[in-house]
Amino acid sequence: MPKPTFFNLPDDKREHILTLAIDEFAQNSYQSASISRIVKQAGIAKGSFYQYFEDKKDLYLYLIQLAGEQKAAFFNRFTPPKESMGTFEFLRWAFSIRVQFEVENPKLNQIAYKAFFDDAPFIKDVLKEGERQADVFTQDLLARGSASGDLDPNLDPQLATFIFNSVFLHLGEYLIKRLEIPTESLTQERPLLFDQPEADQLFNGIMDILEQGMGTKNRS
Repeated sequence: MPKPTFFNLPDDKREHILTLAIDEFAQNSYQSASISRIVKQAGIAKGSFYQYFEDKKDLYLYLIQLAGEQKAAFFNRFTPPKESMGTFEFLRWAFSIRVQFEVENPKLNQIAYKAFFDDAPFIKDVLKEGERQADVFTQDLLARGSASGDLDPNLDPQLATFIFNSVFLHLGEYLIKRLEIPTESLTQERPLLFDQPEADQLFNGIMDILEQGMGTKNRS
């Protein structure tokens, strides 16, 4: 996490540094990304960087966290098209918002894909952040399903959380293998994994399986 001195910077200066950092890590692997280039473009001394972050890893993991936070903020800008939308209908709608986020934020997605398919040496830290974000989303999803009555009332909440998280944390990896997408293409400019009809069809297939197993619609 950044040090307090980073958050005490004026908003425009803080945002400028983050924009340059996102550009640097989107265009380069973790190993070749350069703090020297970032500070030079930002017009700050290199010593100032270490007043804001512990090291390159600290900055990088913050960008991963920031990507998740911006995705959540982006999602919250939208209102579901129906006031009382069921759990699985909501999931399908949320997936379409995820696609839109990828289209509008290609550099953040590029950094995330590089974490998995390039040379980041601390993938466990990245996965831990992903799990935290998935937990937040899944807990909200289960609360929605409980309130709407379209989840089986006998569903084990911990088991349901495990299943949902397992699906969504590994969805990208599954689509890459199933659609035979070259991983090197994901670390290049505008890696839009979910922005294709085949991915949408597979996602809907997954939703059908989850709904049949967890939902109440097909139960007598």
